[in-house]
Amino acid sequence: MKTKAQKQTDLDALAEQFKQAHAAMLVSFKNMTVAKDQELRNQLREAGVSYSVVKNTLARKAAAGTPLEPMSDQFKGVTAVALSAADPVALSKAISKFTKANPDIFSFKVGLVEGKVVELKEVEAIASLPSREELISKVLFLINAQAQRLVTVIQAVPRNLAVVMDQVRAQKEAQGA
Repeated sequence: MKTKAQKQTDLDALAEQFKQAHAAMLVSFKNMTVAKDQELRNQLREAGVSYSVVKNTLARKAAAGTPLEPMSDQFKGVTAVALSAADPVALSKAISKFTKANPDIFSFKVGLVEGKVVELKEVEAIASLPSREELISKVLFLINAQAQRLVTVIQAVPRNLAVVMDQVRAQKEAQGA
């Protein structure tokens, strides 16, 4: 049995995780096998997400004063928390994918993205978005495409001048011959 100091340490650690999270998902499961649990944990780890099963009383106390406070009424029954400090899209994709693949053992309770409580439909909509890196690469491509067009136009003037001069030279040679 844990001492009061150990329980306080656990509470402080969980509260700190809740404070640093930009996105969080509360999920529930029943009859989950160890293999399925490992599969979920591996998918979440690849997405850069922390995942843990929590005690509801501890989680409610830890959520007080954090962005997860609006979700504290959902800490009932078997509860696991997936937290992401960086990319909410990766978290949403991982949870949405696993929920669709295993609806009989895994269920979504509620989510929090950038301070807003979201339901499953909104999580699926977020999951359909491209990741942050993909969006940045698309913007950079669009910026680069305009620069490439400008360079092509600028290079066209001397190239066209050279072509016209070559045609004039060829025409004078044909007249002189």
